[in-house]
Amino acid sequence: MSTIVILLISIVILALGYIFYGSWLAKKWGVDPNRETPAHTNYDGKDFVPANPAVLMGHHFSSIAGAGPINGPIQAAVFGWVPVLLWILIGGIFFGGMHDFGALFASIRHGGKSLGEVIGDTMGKRAKDLFIIFALAVLILVIASFTSVVAGTFMSTTAADGSALPFFTTGDAVTANASTATTSLLFIIIAFIFGFFVYRKNAKIGPATIIGIIGIVLIVWCGLSLGVNMSRTAWVVFIAVYITVASLLPVWMLLQPRDYLSSFLLYGMMILAVIGIVISNKPMELPAFTGWKLANGNTLFPTLFITVACGACSGFHSLIASGTTTKQLDNEKDAKAIGYGAMIIESLLAVVALIAAGVVWTKVGDTANGALYSLQAPPTIFAGGIATMFAEPGTSGYNLVYTLLTLAVSVFALTSLDSGTRLARYMFSELFTPEGQTYDDLKGARKFFATPIVGTLIMVIVGCTFGLLKLSQIWGVFGAANQLLAGIAMLAVAAWLGQVGKSNGMFFIPMIFMLCATLTSLVMTVIKKISAIAGGTGSGWGDWFQMIWSIILIVLAIILVIEGISTLSKQKKEKKAAAA
Repeated sequence: MSTIVILLISIVILALGYIFYGSWLAKKWGVDPNRETPAHTNYDGKDFVPANPAVLMGHHFSSIAGAGPINGPIQAAVFGWVPVLLWILIGGIFFGGMHDFGALFASIRHGGKSLGEVIGDTMGKRAKDLFIIFALAVLILVIASFTSVVAGTFMSTTAADGSALPFFTTGDAVTANASTATTSLLFIIIAFIFGFFVYRKNAKIGPATIIGIIGIVLIVWCGLSLGVNMSRTAWVVFIAVYITVASLLPVWMLLQPRDYLSSFLLYGMMILAVIGIVISNKPMELPAFTGWKLANGNTLFPTLFITVACGACSGFHSLIASGTTTKQLDNEKDAKAIGYGAMIIESLLAVVALIAAGVVWTKVGDTANGALYSLQAPPTIFAGGIATMFAEPGTSGYNLVYTLLTLAVSVFALTSLDSGTRLARYMFSELFTPEGQTYDDLKGARKFFATPIVGTLIMVIVGCTFGLLKLSQIWGVFGAANQLLAGIAMLAVAAWLGQVGKSNGMFFIPMIFMLCATLTSLVMTVIKKISAIAGGTGSGWGDWFQMIWSIILIVLAIILVIEGISTLSKQKKEKKAAAA
């Protein structure tokens, strides 16, 4: 099928989902534009800060997107483009969009508190603590996954001929990875400057945005001319230091401005991709359907539904929505556009990533044709696919588009890392702070572990250590854990809606499906890893990591599901009794 037709059909379906289903959800739940949001009622100038809706959309979209909607669909493409496309469209509208919007709305009505606190109000303290532990386990996987992505994207220690590169390179010797690394570092500086002038000098957002975009163009030019070269391990250490510092700074200083500016990279990347698809109209080399079972033994269910992840439904989104976004929302009327709308845009990005992979599918992993066609990692497949729509590999046009797209992917991965670490700080502190108390009321070990720097360091050290693993050793567990978190988040929001007397039936089918798919996947992973370890065919501590982490997630999830079912059952009985 024509790639243009696939794109147009997807845009129409996603737009209809936003207009009709998103509006229906807002009406059912009672979104109220006249009600003050936590950004105003709990304003503290650090975490609770009202943001311009456009700025907040930039933060939220950049944070939830990361590299997920690119990595997931491309890895799942081995099943063919039809099943992946169907899941992206159905999942984005009826699963992911509702999940994100619901988590944001529930948090708004709980004073900007996390889903853990929402669960505490509806299911009790034990369920709250278990959810926070579960969420922290998922956030460790988020940090590990995106650390691996960024470090791999930045790593450039040898030239094409295998010779060693100096720390800095200039001119034609600058590799694509080194260029991306340099531009990403300069991007942080641009964000600091933007935040200072907008939030401390009251610069108007319009002129500041124009200047910021000009700054992005300049740093891209600098990145193409100057490269920073370090080993993968060195970049992991750098990332660990960066996300530690970034997650402790006030949101106006780095989080809001960087995410807002990075969203223009994402919008630009999507526009560039759409233009490329339209002007080239390249055919899909990827088959429509390859079968229910792959040669490696993976089956369409549950593999497809936990691999696509962020492009259709992602539990990480609920943590962003109820962690950072809820604390910056200026008015409830923007909850639909930001909570539901950002997911719809992300689904469109997933469709674009699928098309990009489809047009170069026969060249994926084809090292026989040289470095130009050595497209193996999802970010390089995505960048290579879009770049070939504009120019032939090896030309200056191809190299420019390829570098810009690779840069965009790395910037979003860094954004997710920053936001994920900040969320981990919030939730780690919540775990050690009893209900009704503040940090100042704590003593002894509780106060020590609730200290922001302590929780941050623990999460960063553990997450980045796992980030030294290959992405392939992390993504399977991350995908399942992420989607399992989505199922539990739906359960939490449904329980709260039931408690306050609002409609929650729309959550049941998506929730049950996600729980079944992810628990099945995790059980299969445990069985596979036990067999590999026992048979001596494993790949070292990566297998142990996947097995142990999967068991932990299964146990926590089952307990939380039992608590949730008990709560919903109790609500149903109370409703019947009241009606009698």
